[in-house]
Amino acid sequence: MTLPVAPHAPRPALLALDEALSRLLALAVPLADTESVCTFEADGRVLAQDLISALQVPPQDNSSMDGYAVRCLDVAQALQANGAAAGTLPVSQRIAAGSTGEALTLKSVARIFTGAPIPLGADAVVMQEDCVPVTTAGAGDGHAVRIKTMPTPGQWIRRAGEDVRQGAVVLSKGERLTPAALGLAASIGLNVLQVTRRPRVALFSTGDELVMPGDVPPEQMKPGAIYNSNRFFLRALLLRLGCEVSDLGIVPDRLEATVAALQSAAQSHDLILSSGGVSVGEEDHIKPAVQALGALDLWQIAIKPGKPFAHGRVNDAHFIGLPGNPVSSFVTFLLLVRPFLLRLQGVPLVIPVSIALKAHFTGARADKRREFLRVRRNAAGGLDLFGNQSSGVLTSAVWGDGLVDNPPGKTIAFGDEVRFIPFSELLG
Repeated sequence: MTLPVAPHAPRPALLALDEALSRLLALAVPLADTESVCTFEADGRVLAQDLISALQVPPQDNSSMDGYAVRCLDVAQALQANGAAAGTLPVSQRIAAGSTGEALTLKSVARIFTGAPIPLGADAVVMQEDCVPVTTAGAGDGHAVRIKTMPTPGQWIRRAGEDVRQGAVVLSKGERLTPAALGLAASIGLNVLQVTRRPRVALFSTGDELVMPGDVPPEQMKPGAIYNSNRFFLRALLLRLGCEVSDLGIVPDRLEATVAALQSAAQSHDLILSSGGVSVGEEDHIKPAVQALGALDLWQIAIKPGKPFAHGRVNDAHFIGLPGNPVSSFVTFLLLVRPFLLRLQGVPLVIPVSIALKAHFTGARADKRREFLRVRRNAAGGLDLFGNQSSGVLTSAVWGDGLVDNPPGKTIAFGDEVRFIPFSELLG
């Protein structure tokens, strides 16, 4: 297949990151298809509907401690009768979690355990550490307890509905489920959840220089050849975001091969993701191939690392092209592809939270682009800078635990307050 090659045109102005992200998110229409999954298997999935509780949690007042359920007035009178040193009251019943006690007999206490319902008439729980069991002749079954402290009403009682009210929305549509959220869903009796289906992503790399680890041993690598590292971290990032990934391998640096790969991938995927081939060299064929098959919406982002970036459509599939340099590909995925895929699943809030921390380094000269520096928190609460910020040094992303979001034209001095985005905000 031979396609006409357009003459070289002037390079467009660089697009600001916020503008690029805004355009990208506007194109990310949430997937309409949903599926039912077991709550056990729903970690990381996105809710397709609100979860409304049919009950209150806890269902009744219960004890948050092992101890004794008491009536505060009875304890006050017992303390007064014993000179306020300690008050002794008989134990009239024993209530374990899962059982239901009887109304509390006047001037008695109930032995109670964590999670057990509070008996009618009791208004506090005294934990067992503040009590001493004793035996007295007139204590019914022979047991009583000496209470050493005066309780306050409501002490160590978990109120009915204090966690969840009946009819309340406990988790909202578009929420990405966490382990704690799964427990909350289970606490209202839900063993199956309705979630957005997983995005289907086709992943491939371009570049005749790329070699897969295991195909060629290091000592036999040809001059100019490199191992394909991007394919490994991009696949892992996609899986962390809940995607179904089709790995299409390495596409040769030829226009016809690139067109064929895009046509095939567009048939059954929501997104086609590539790395490499989105620059302006004669061997970079992604841009003309996408334009021949569909449309290309944006590229050339004003960030460092990661300027070459492309978004478009191939039939019904989105296309995103990342730069080939590993750190550029890694950072642009985190800043642009991650929020795009979350929005595709219906997540409303996709912008990572940054933290104000002190720079314990002096930055290099200011760059005209918005720069994302690989840094690591130190024991003093500040940030250390990785020494080599080149877009090809993937070690920086392993050594670091986040990025400094540095505005264009700003030089960082030691002690300056900077915006730090932890990788924990970006990698899950």
